[in-house]
Amino acid sequence: QEGTKVPSKRKQNTSIVTSDLLHKNLLKSEQKNWNNISPTYKAMTKRIKEKLEELYTMYTLNSRSPRIRFGENVYFEENGCIFLAKADDGEGNAKILFSVEDLGFSDTFIQRIRISPDQRYMAISLKSENSEKATCIIMKLGNLPVVEKVISSVFSFEWAANDVLYYTAQKNLKCQNVFRTTFTYQKHTKLVYTEQDARFFVDLYCTKDRRFLTINSNSKTTSEVWLVDCRHPFESPVLVQARTTGLIYHIEHRKDQLYILTTYGEPAEYKAILMKAPVASSGKENWQLVYALERKTKLVDFEMFSDDCIMFLKNAGHLYLNVISFVSHSVQSIKLPTWACEFELESHPEHTTSTCYFQLSSPVHPPKRFAYSFKENNLIEQAVQEVPIITNCHTTRLLAKSKDETLVPITVFHNKNSKELHRRPLLVHVYGAYGIDLNMSFKEEKLMLIEQGWILAYCHVRGGGEQGLSWHRDGCQHNKLKGLHDLRACIRLLHQVGFSQPKHTALAAASAGGVLAGALCNTDPALLRAVVLQAPFVDVLNTMMKTHLPLTIEEQEEWGNPLEDEKCMKYIKSYCPYQNIKPQCYPSVFITAYENDERVPLTGILQYVQKLRKAALDHASRTSKKGNWIPNIILDVQANGSHCDSSWEHSLNE
Repeated sequence: QEGTKVPSKRKQNTSIVTSDLLHKNLLKSEQKNWNNISPTYKAMTKRIKEKLEELYTMYTLNSRSPRIRFGENVYFEENGCIFLAKADDGEGNAKILFSVEDLGFSDTFIQRIRISPDQRYMAISLKSENSEKATCIIMKLGNLPVVEKVISSVFSFEWAANDVLYYTAQKNLKCQNVFRTTFTYQKHTKLVYTEQDARFFVDLYCTKDRRFLTINSNSKTTSEVWLVDCRHPFESPVLVQARTTGLIYHIEHRKDQLYILTTYGEPAEYKAILMKAPVASSGKENWQLVYALERKTKLVDFEMFSDDCIMFLKNAGHLYLNVISFVSHSVQSIKLPTWACEFELESHPEHTTSTCYFQLSSPVHPPKRFAYSFKENNLIEQAVQEVPIITNCHTTRLLAKSKDETLVPITVFHNKNSKELHRRPLLVHVYGAYGIDLNMSFKEEKLMLIEQGWILAYCHVRGGGEQGLSWHRDGCQHNKLKGLHDLRACIRLLHQVGFSQPKHTALAAASAGGVLAGALCNTDPALLRAVVLQAPFVDVLNTMMKTHLPLTIEEQEEWGNPLEDEKCMKYIKSYCPYQNIKPQCYPSVFITAYENDERVPLTGILQYVQKLRKAALDHASRTSKKGNWIPNIILDVQANGSHCDSSWEHSLNE
C-alpha cells in the first residue's frame, strides 16, 4: 500500500547476500588450504590405497550380494546387473536380465529391488553419489525386459498386487505422500495418503505373507500404521491404532492375526514387546502379550514365518537369536559367534520356507553366511568360496562406569600378536544419537589398521540404541550430556586397562556422532591426540534455531526446541561443540565435509573450523613454552558425495 515502509525486506536480502559471500570466501580459503596440505600425504595415500584395494579384492569383491528367492527362481544384483538363476541349477548358468547402464543411468547404484507377486514386473531404485533422492524404474520382465515407467524422487515402494505398486515421494528429505500406480488396462496414479505433521516420515512395508501392505508414519518417538489389504488393493487404507505420543509399533501378519512389535505395556521399562490382535479389532485395547524382551536388550531385526518368528537381538554387545514357535509356544535362544557385531538378513519372500538365511560380520570380519533350520533347530555355517579366515584378531568386551554409575559397553579389537598394547595406537569410535547403533559392519580400512598393530574400540554410549529403547531415551534431549560422560569414561577405562595412552589415541565420528566427539575435544582435549570427523554435526544450537532447514522440526524430538524453551537453549549451549570452543591445546582434527550436504549445513562446519583454528593459535601464542605443539586442523570439502553411504570407489578415494 502507498506510504508503507519497505526497508526490512532490503535489509533481510542484504544480510543473506553478506552471509552467502562469507560462506563462499570461507569455502575458497579452505579449498586453498587443502590444496596446499594434501600433497604432503601423497606417498602415504598411495600406500594406503594399494593396501585397501588388495583387501577389497580378497574379501569384498567376490562376496555374494543378497539373493531374492521366488519359488524356483533366484534374483540377484552384481556390478549394476540384475541376474536370474534357477534355484537347483546353480548360479553359473544365471542369465542377465538387464543392466543399469542399458537403462541409460551411469554413475548410479541399485538401492532396493521389489518383484511383483507374479514376477511380471520388477521395481528398482537407483541412487547417485551426489544426491539422497532415488529414481524408481519399473521393468516389465520377459524374454526382453522393457522399461514400463520411471518415477523420480522415490523413497520406498512395495507391490500390493501383480500390477499395483504403492510408493512414497521424497521432497526436502521428507516423505509425506503415498501414491498408488497401476500398469495394466487403466494406467493411472493416485494419491492415497498424506501426512500433515512435519515431524513424521512415511514409508511402506509388505507383511511377510503378502496379505497387507502397511503405510507406516513415524516420528522419532511415535508411530501410526495403516493397512492396505493386498486382496483389495484399491480400497482405502484402514487404521490399526491412532498415534499416541511415545507409542511406537510395527505390524506383521499371520493367520488373521496382526503381530505387533511395540513399546506399549510397561512404561517404567521402555522396551520392545511382541503382541497380537485380530485384524478386525486391531486397537491397542485388544492387544495381547506374546513375548517381552529383557531389559537393556536391543531388537535388531524381526522375521516372520508361517509357524515361527525369529528375533535378532543384541545385549551388552553380544548377538543372539530367539526363535518363537507359534505351534509349540516355545522360545529357543541361540547364541552366535562372539566376534559377530552385525546381522544382515537375506530376503525371504516366501514365508513358508523352513530355513532362515543371514550374514554376520564385524568391522574386521568380512560377512559370513549362516542359516537357521526350523526343522533341525540348529545353526549352520554356510561354506562359500574360499575367503581367508581372520584368525589373528582378538575381540574383547568391556564395561566402563559412567559419571552416574551406569555401565557402558565397549567392543575392542586388536591383533593377537601385538605386544605392549599400551604403546599401540588406538582408534576410538562413537555415535550416540537417534537410537541408532554404532556402525560395526565390515570395512577394509579397519582390517588394515588391525594388521598394522592398531587397537580399535567402539563405545556404545547412551543416545544410541545398543541397549534398547531406554538407552536412546537416556541420551537424548535433556540427557545429551550423559553420552559425553559415557564417552569420557570409556576412553579413560581403555587407557587404565592398558589399551594405548592419550598421546596415541584418535577418535572417529560421523554426522551426529560429531556432537559428542566435538564436545569431548572442548572438555577433555588431553585424552586425545587426533580426531577424524565425517560430515559432523558441530553447530547444534544455530542449526536447531533455523526452522527453514528441512530436518529442524522433526529433529526437535532428539535435541529439543531451543526456540520455544529457554532451558533447552541453555542446555544445548552447554555442550554444543561450536559454542564451547576456547583457547586451549586441542588435538589435531581432520574433517571431511560435502558441498551439497542436505543434512549437515556446510556453513556450520566452515565456521567451526575457523573458530577452532583461531582458538588453537591463540593458545599457542599465549603459552610460548619450548616445544609447544600446534595442532593440524584440516578440512577437506568434497564437491561430490553426499551424507549417506557411497560406492566403494568413492569411499576408497575418501
